[in-house]
Parts: sequence; C-alpha cells; structure tokens
Amino acid sequence: MPILDEKVREQVRKALADLTRPVRIVMFTQGEGGALECDYCQQTRELAEEVAGTSPQVTLEVRDFEADAELAKTYGVDKIPALVLLADGTPPRDVGIRLYGIPAGYEFSAFIEDLRLLGGGEPGLREDTVRALGQLKSPVHLQVFVTPT
Repeated sequence: MPILDEKVREQVRKALADLTRPVRIVMFTQGEGGALECDYCQQTRELAEEVAGTSPQVTLEVRDFEADAELAKTYGVDKIPALVLLADGTPPRDVGIRLYGIPAGYEFSAFIEDLRLLGGGEPGLREDTVRALGQLKSPVHLQVFVTPT
C-alpha cells in the first residue's frame, strides 16, 4: 500500500518537474522485515522509493548500514534510517545534507525542497547573505532536530 496518496504524489511530481540536474538519494537501512530491528527503516525506504519514482532526475541507492559500514562512515552516517542527498555527477557532489528517521509530516516538505535545491533550484538567499556566507573561513556544522508535539 503506497505511503503517498495520488494527490500528494502529483504535488511531488510537479515540485520536482523542473530539476535540471540529477539528484541521488543514498539510503542506509538494516534488517527490514527481518530479525534486526530498525524503527521506520521499511517505511522510510518505501517513502524514498515513491519520491524517486516521481522524477527521472531522482535516483535511490539503498545500502545496508552494517554491510556497507565503510561507506556509511565516509558519509558520516551513524544512525538509521538515514538518507544522504547528493547532487549526482562524477563524482557526486556531497553538500552534507542528511535526514535521519522518516521524513514525514513537516519534514517531508524539507525533504522535497532539499531535492529541488540539489537538482538546480536557487536557494533564494539575499545577496548580503550570500556575501556573508562567502566570508566563512571554516566549515559550519548545523543540525536541526525536529520532534512531533
């Protein structure tokens, strides 16, 4: 049974219709439907598959957190389910976007907007903000924690 109803699927299709560059979703999961327990791994995979199915520019690569531990470490993934969003290319461009847990509810719109930005969208930042960001001398680690209320 699909997670997204047809109305939402059509909204996602429209939102991703203007992607000019491929985007890759790398999902880390484990033990779906098996003995190992991973809360929301199966649902997150189904959601990612449905979203990827709405645009030819979005692909999904599913990896096992344990079997692909070195790749998970490369991406800095330390918990699952995890979605790593990459601007696809050779090599893929990793700007550090990671989503942990199922991107449902309010997080779903952020997930779709992340895909849009990586696929060629403009971030909509003011010129003074772009200049200020250009002045940064070292990497910035930003985390946003969301919990249902």
